[in-house]
Amino acid sequence: MNTTTRRAAVGVLALAILAAGCGRSADKAPEQAQNVTTGKVTGEVTVWAMGEEGNALGTFVKDFESVNPGVKINVTAIGWDVAHDKITAAIAGGATPDVSMIGSTWSGELAKTGALEPTPGNLVDKSQFFPGAWQTVDVNGTAYGVPWYVETRVLYYRTDQAQEAGVQPPKTWEEFTAFAKALKEKGGAKNGFNQSYTLGASWQEVLPLIWSAGGEIVKDGKYTFDTPEALTALKQYESLFKQKLAPNDTPEGAFPQSFIKGEVGGFFSGPWMIGVLNNDGGAEFKDKFDVAPYPKGPVSATSFVGGADMAVFKKAKNRDAAWKFIQWLSEPKVQAKWYTTVKSLPAVQSAWQEPALSADKQLAVFGEQLKDAKTPPPFPTWEQVARVLEAELEKLARGTQTPEQTAQAIQSQADTIGTGL
Repeated sequence: MNTTTRRAAVGVLALAILAAGCGRSADKAPEQAQNVTTGKVTGEVTVWAMGEEGNALGTFVKDFESVNPGVKINVTAIGWDVAHDKITAAIAGGATPDVSMIGSTWSGELAKTGALEPTPGNLVDKSQFFPGAWQTVDVNGTAYGVPWYVETRVLYYRTDQAQEAGVQPPKTWEEFTAFAKALKEKGGAKNGFNQSYTLGASWQEVLPLIWSAGGEIVKDGKYTFDTPEALTALKQYESLFKQKLAPNDTPEGAFPQSFIKGEVGGFFSGPWMIGVLNNDGGAEFKDKFDVAPYPKGPVSATSFVGGADMAVFKKAKNRDAAWKFIQWLSEPKVQAKWYTTVKSLPAVQSAWQEPALSADKQLAVFGEQLKDAKTPPPFPTWEQVARVLEAELEKLARGTQTPEQTAQAIQSQADTIGTGL
């Protein structure tokens, strides 16, 4: 699930202390990854993991222990809301676990502290993973950790309302606007679309628009938000609010019930929402919604890729067993079984050929979307910039500033923050 919205914000002072205390110089050559033993391992491995995954992993690892007698995996489950602060505090205090699950946008920040160990060159083949997933662990050409599971965003829509309105899932931005309008005017939805769950202040929805418009958010090592492509994306984002096709005042907790009740015709979200809708909507609701790929912008139909990675700390007491455990988690059959356990999508592409996933038509849409989905740059300051984005996007959603003003405001603050490299 989205790692930004599942945890509390981190203070800039804490980051500065960590970076100053054990940071890597920006001009330092990439670290060399040391190979890991492929033989027998023993001993205990301490692992931190968050959310539903953290709660389920303690039981799941018994399969690893059964094929590696003499190894004990001790999992500590922690909440997403405290995970980032707990990890950074452990780094500052020199009391890290052997392994930790980390959010997909944290690698750059944590790698800069010098606390993460580079991924051994003989551990995994990066071509096994979705390219966007591997980007989440790649910092200046050095991998820190391995992608564990992924998520991406696609279009959810009410099939009954689309049928009533006589429209098919949109393939382009132009069709998307017409689709939302039809769901409202002919399909019976109060709002054709729910553009994020509260105020429209979601950077995960705007980045895909920038990428789909042919833009990038980084060029030559600098943030680039005030560009023609970014402006095109911001205008597209604003358009649903201006045309009253999406609300900018959704009460906290109103979603997804508003979709289930038919008040909202569509929204963008990740794979976890399938389970939420099936559970909250009841047995009959599964036939009233479906998913479709992101509509194509001027250049592409690129979505956002998130999820979580697994990383080993340099202070790990059982390095070889820790990496072997991560290697095991990356095996296709293990990834597929993990999906059946907590519905987390495999980061390894071949795992999608396993029967548990290949038979599900809705999951296939996510699999296709993942092939060219992108992630924010692994810059140490990304989390700070993300908060700037959401603050400025809220103003755009509420109509208190223009797309041009929004682009300039984001760029100005991003320039002040810098990349942190």
